[in-house]
Amino acid sequence: MNQPSPTSVMSNPIKFGTDGWRGLIAADFTFDRLTLVAPLAAQVLADVYGSATTNKLVIVGYDRRFLSENFALATAEAVRAAGFDVLLSDGYAPTPAFSWAAKEHNALGALVITASHNPGSYSGLKVKGAFGGSVPPSVTQQIEVLLAEGKTVVGAPGFLQTFNPWEGYCKGLETKVDIATIRQAIEQEKLTVFADVMHGAAASGLERLLKTPIRELHSDRDPLFGGGAPEPLPRYLGDFFTHIRDYRQENPTGLAVGLVFDGDSDRIAAVDGQANFLSSQILIPVLIEHLVANRGFGGELVKTISGSDLMPKVAALYDLPVFETPVGYKYIADRMLETQVLLGGEESGGIGYGNHIPERDALLSALYVLEAIVHSGLDLSDLYRNLQERTGFFSSYDRIDLPLASMDVRAKLLHQLQTNPPTEIAGHAVIDCLSVDGYKFRLDDQSWLLIRFSGTEPVLRLYCEAATIEQVHKTLHWAKDWAN
Repeated sequence: MNQPSPTSVMSNPIKFGTDGWRGLIAADFTFDRLTLVAPLAAQVLADVYGSATTNKLVIVGYDRRFLSENFALATAEAVRAAGFDVLLSDGYAPTPAFSWAAKEHNALGALVITASHNPGSYSGLKVKGAFGGSVPPSVTQQIEVLLAEGKTVVGAPGFLQTFNPWEGYCKGLETKVDIATIRQAIEQEKLTVFADVMHGAAASGLERLLKTPIRELHSDRDPLFGGGAPEPLPRYLGDFFTHIRDYRQENPTGLAVGLVFDGDSDRIAAVDGQANFLSSQILIPVLIEHLVANRGFGGELVKTISGSDLMPKVAALYDLPVFETPVGYKYIADRMLETQVLLGGEESGGIGYGNHIPERDALLSALYVLEAIVHSGLDLSDLYRNLQERTGFFSSYDRIDLPLASMDVRAKLLHQLQTNPPTEIAGHAVIDCLSVDGYKFRLDDQSWLLIRFSGTEPVLRLYCEAATIEQVHKTLHWAKDWAN
């Protein structure tokens, strides 16, 4: 296979973002470019983690996107030819399963072919470390340096074997959750479980774990993801809402819950028994309560700055310390490697646990959600309302991504925030501004607006939490007007 020249790579460089390198298939993400970067990634994993693992083993896995198994095989062969041993997945699996495999097999790490929640025209490469989570930016920066220098990796070819990633992963999750009680509730028809796997890598996952049938939607492989994107957001879930509403009309009593997984099963959302969408802003407080009150777990709550204010209020009910990070699960994972963490979560659906690998894991989150429902006998929204009442904190939340005309417009808006930030937003005075990641303005009514910029494209990300959804939309409308 012909390798792209260093000149061509430099003119359109491979860049790793918040969780891997992603690009348009056949334009940015090609076999040539992938087989150039994969051995370099393996070498950096060896440089960073080799002294601890004392082997040259790399896990290679993939999701259900277009050509994913082909990209994975090309990756495995390129890494093997460069002198590494390779365990190649014998089928698709969740990204957390490959992070688990990296730790379980004492490997240098894992290279996973996935573009997560991006539309079907994208593919990507995630790099996982020996510890079972995403490598820090310092590691991906080393890969980029080797690429820029035109380096290659030479070694005596290693072995290439296939393995089933589901086996060890499912065994690991089964030890963390009361599977038997959940299964009994389903089989006795006390709980009906729906899952929208969005044509992604979570397909079959809950049934493998629970060992009983559930109502799974969009299980088939569709590289176009129904014309949308495999992202757990309401705009992509119309069929799912309809399915649950129809069920509820025919079955007005009994517990029901819907669980939604992104394309590589590291992000989750839920739908209650009345077909109301519940983001991780709602799930995380419920999970904090369940893990502490019902499971007896402890540790620090780690949240990003875009997380709901209800999270620390629930943590305070149980005297849990709280640590806040910039947006991005890599910051949560770093904290999980430093101290005992109960739960680490982000508003976009990534949730991880201190009793697991430092990786967001949607299937484990789903199991804990089911456990919380079965233990309480309550609908998810009732669990959430109970927490609101106990903390005296009631709020609504929304987020929008606003395309900008150009990177120049982005630069001008950023300069304005740096030099002349607003003192009043949507009729409320700004009482505080946190600039650890973007600009988070807290207002005099205790609502907040977070303004963040994409690092790679002209997109403005706007987040708001306020007492009512009307106030949220008023504030977001103000932010859109300001940006325009």
